[in-house]
Amino acid sequence: MSEQSKHDDTENLETFEDALQTALDAADETQLTEMVDSLSSQEALRQVSLMEPVDRDELMTMLPPESAAELIEEAPAELAVTMIKSLNSTVAAKIMEELHTDTQADIVQDMEAQGSEAILAEMETERADNLRILSQYDPDTAGGLMELEAFSFQIDQTVGAVLKRLIADDSFERHRGQHPYIVDESGKLLGVVSLRDMLRSRRAVKLADILHQPISVLPETSQEALVDLFDENPFLGIPVVNASGILIGVVSRIELAEAELERAEHDSLARQQIGDELRSMPTLLRSRRRLAWLSSNIVLNIIAASVISAYEETLAAVIAIAIFLPMVSDMSGCSGNQAVGVSMRELSLGLTRPVDLFHVLRKELGVGIINGIVLGILIGIVAWVWKDNAFLGLVIGMALAMNTLIAVSIGGTVPLILKNFGIDPAVASGPLLTTVTDMAGFFLVLSLATLFMPQLIS
Repeated sequence: MSEQSKHDDTENLETFEDALQTALDAADETQLTEMVDSLSSQEALRQVSLMEPVDRDELMTMLPPESAAELIEEAPAELAVTMIKSLNSTVAAKIMEELHTDTQADIVQDMEAQGSEAILAEMETERADNLRILSQYDPDTAGGLMELEAFSFQIDQTVGAVLKRLIADDSFERHRGQHPYIVDESGKLLGVVSLRDMLRSRRAVKLADILHQPISVLPETSQEALVDLFDENPFLGIPVVNASGILIGVVSRIELAEAELERAEHDSLARQQIGDELRSMPTLLRSRRRLAWLSSNIVLNIIAASVISAYEETLAAVIAIAIFLPMVSDMSGCSGNQAVGVSMRELSLGLTRPVDLFHVLRKELGVGIINGIVLGILIGIVAWVWKDNAFLGLVIGMALAMNTLIAVSIGGTVPLILKNFGIDPAVASGPLLTTVTDMAGFFLVLSLATLFMPQLIS
């Protein structure tokens, strides 16, 4: 894109923002709706996130509930809650009723109890009761991921009834391409009808004659188990039943894919010690979240620094060692982070479990020995040539080789150990790895330097 084009786009965007603010100040609901609808979902969310809270609340209040709901459906969970929690409860309830039930449940779970109850009180009693039930399930289970709107039919209905419903409304799109589920009078799941079989059949054919035995899950089924089921079967959705076999909802392939993407993003942010932060959040909240990690790192760094202080005499005698200390710890840390990344990926894919600890350790030791020797030789040569001391090169090379072996062993196994104890490995693996590789690296360099002190100072 040329500089002129970028300049024109910037001017057009600023003009749009001014026009949006003018329409907001004038409380022109029609113009506001037209302007928001003219934007892509990504750009509309950007405009909303940049607004002051008061202006954002006014915009959400003036937009039709269906338009406001579309924005919330596209927003990250944290922003979605922010967009709705400060609204008038009546307005918020109207918007909530336009959302998918899984999104409704996520918002209710993330809101404070008092605020969510105020909104639920304004909704239809049946919908509110269903939402209270949904919000009790963990987000990463079938119950937390399911939608209540199942594309279901009675067993005595015909193919023609299904086709008529498909034509009459937007059921197929709204239900994300679910196959028709067949239930009895009590709502118990009896089977599922293939769309292909239905289209090949006459309209008068009973659904009971073409149904197949369904594969269903309980609300407590984990997200990992759902991933395996969808990988093994070409389903667009999997029905969720209670202990009595009653159909209570459906987990769609699309919803599960979105949940997996959110998990991957969360894990990535957690490894960077950021968490689910957005700049639209209150400044004090964002500051407090970051400080929680940064302050803990002070303690970890004090521990690493204490190793250095124990070898002050060695450092004073061979000052060149100080140059290589950060190199040894950083290069080992990089090797360890590679191992962490592989373990996190295999855990998310279900290829590795905590019981595979020794298998993972054995595999990482093989890589650590090879990479440690190669990296140790390389940095040893650098230290030798740079400071014209072969023994300095030997000390630094040996330290890096051994620390690399330690780093990959820890990086590969710590996520599995943390997972076994129910601790999020994405959050805790990084700080643990950094602390251990720093302490081990400093200790190895300084203790080996002390051992070879006569050769280093000669």
